[in-house]
Amino acid sequence: MNYDIPAVAVRAMNRDTLYQNQPFAPGSFRFDEPVVSVFSDMIRRSVPGYEDTLRLTGRLAARFAEEGCAIVDLGCSLGDSLLACAQALGRRPIPLLGIDNSAPMIAQAEARFAELALPLTPRFLCQDLRTAPLPRAALLVCNWTLQFLPPADRTPVLERLFAALRPGGALLLSEKLCFADPAEDALLGALHHEFKAAQGYSPSEIEGKRQALETVLVRETQAAHEARLRAVGFTHITLVQQNLNFASLLAVKRHAA
Repeated sequence: MNYDIPAVAVRAMNRDTLYQNQPFAPGSFRFDEPVVSVFSDMIRRSVPGYEDTLRLTGRLAARFAEEGCAIVDLGCSLGDSLLACAQALGRRPIPLLGIDNSAPMIAQAEARFAELALPLTPRFLCQDLRTAPLPRAALLVCNWTLQFLPPADRTPVLERLFAALRPGGALLLSEKLCFADPAEDALLGALHHEFKAAQGYSPSEIEGKRQALETVLVRETQAAHEARLRAVGFTHITLVQQNLNFASLLAVKRHAA
């Protein structure tokens, strides 16, 4: 089975130059038309291990899929994770659903999949994941989404996700972490900046993006994420991937006794 991301999935990426030579107010980042137009390039040059996470998502889709249950991507953006799932599932009749509250993201995702000749085509909803209806699910994907919600909203969202999962189903939660040890947090932050510099971002671009994301992307520790997952009912939680300060946790809902 091929878990690689096809060339068509990343074709014609516009170069991310949004943060070149202009000031940005703290907290000004939005998933609006300008961001959406360069998002494919932005995320690949900003998130270390991004392609590895997509491949992992596809493998989990193949492992946890069950007929009659959906695979849902919360905060699906342009649908990269859903594309990885569709590839991994082949012709298995598994419903795929993408939810995002950015209308430009959803419009681009729908247009993108309309051009792809895939046996499985996701359905997309432009709704807030805090209130969007959720089908019974075998796998829920939440890749770099929870971090954009206010911390007070995160437990209610996870409660909704837990309730939607079938027994034995799983949640993939990918987040940018902070670390309780200030020295460790500073080191991994510096290494992340070096990663972005190696992708061609200038120091002023890196600082501009950091300012724009201030108060918009709120990081938490791995321990905080695991405690919240346990509090809503998950009992099996595994760190399945980490690259610098970006990590993925797999939380499995235990079968009923």
